[in-house]
Amino acid sequence: MLTLVSAAVTDPDFALPVEDIVVERRDLARRRWRVAAVDGQEFGFELARPLQPGDTIAQSGDKRYVLRQRPEPVLFVSLELAASAAAGLGWAFGNMHLEASTEPGRLIVADTPAARQLLARLGLAFTTETYVFRPGRFARGTLPAHELGPSHQH
Repeated sequence: MLTLVSAAVTDPDFALPVEDIVVERRDLARRRWRVAAVDGQEFGFELARPLQPGDTIAQSGDKRYVLRQRPEPVLFVSLELAASAAAGLGWAFGNMHLEASTEPGRLIVADTPAARQLLARLGLAFTTETYVFRPGRFARGTLPAHELGPSHQH
């Protein structure tokens, strides 16, 4: 049976056992989509705003269903650069409409051929990792990340 979800559960019961639903980042950004939990329960989404990893989307007397974002290949680029070089790097990724985020000291972008080509052209080293990528989150130094969110799209 399909359960229709229009928003995250506003007051989840954290005492209930969790059934994780692992989803792709691109699905989380959508407003209309479908997914099945491991236990076979199907969910359809018709949302006013996209959901976030960790949101409880449904709960019953014996469990709650929680969205978990699937890790994906990303590139990490050191931001231990002159401020003007770091700004230029941000501009270059933005100019190509490549999604990015930062953590203290590093830029994070999805591992795509375009991102690799840009970094090669700029002569910048990068490392790769499988990571839960959340574009639009930007941290400076030790400050917490600021999220521009899905409405900040060009």
